[in-house]
Amino acid sequence: MNKLMQWLGLASLTLFLSAPAMAEGLLMARTDNQFPEAMTLLQSAISSHGYKITRLQQVNENLAKRHFKSDMYRVVYFGKYDEIKQASATHPTLIPFLPLSITIFAEGDQAILVASHPRMLEAFFPDPAMKPMFERWEKDVAAILDEVRKSK
Repeated sequence: MNKLMQWLGLASLTLFLSAPAMAEGLLMARTDNQFPEAMTLLQSAISSHGYKITRLQQVNENLAKRHFKSDMYRVVYFGKYDEIKQASATHPTLIPFLPLSITIFAEGDQAILVASHPRMLEAFFPDPAMKPMFERWEKDVAAILDEVRKSK
């Protein structure tokens, strides 16, 4: 459990600060679309892969309170209700990682998308029954990021 909490803290810090040196274990994409268009494309890509957006969290206001200069930041949470319900029932310690999320933020005239690599969860949840789900999440998140990256 201690390793799990350390990884969660590291993943959260990495997502919010997006430091290039901490790119290991992350899936990232840059798009030439400005933030509003990229946000719309991200939501569409998530839906087209069969996921439901569960929450949009504004991050830029919290960063501004801590005197970080920021453009637009959002965390988009998404998942499949039945899958999340089943996974959290069989592995309650997976709950802090659910639903999946992608952080999107503006950088000039572009947008950057960052997500924790779903396969990293295999180290903390070595149950062979979970492996296909983690692999599917990896494939889907990579496809979602790629779809947004290629859109213009």
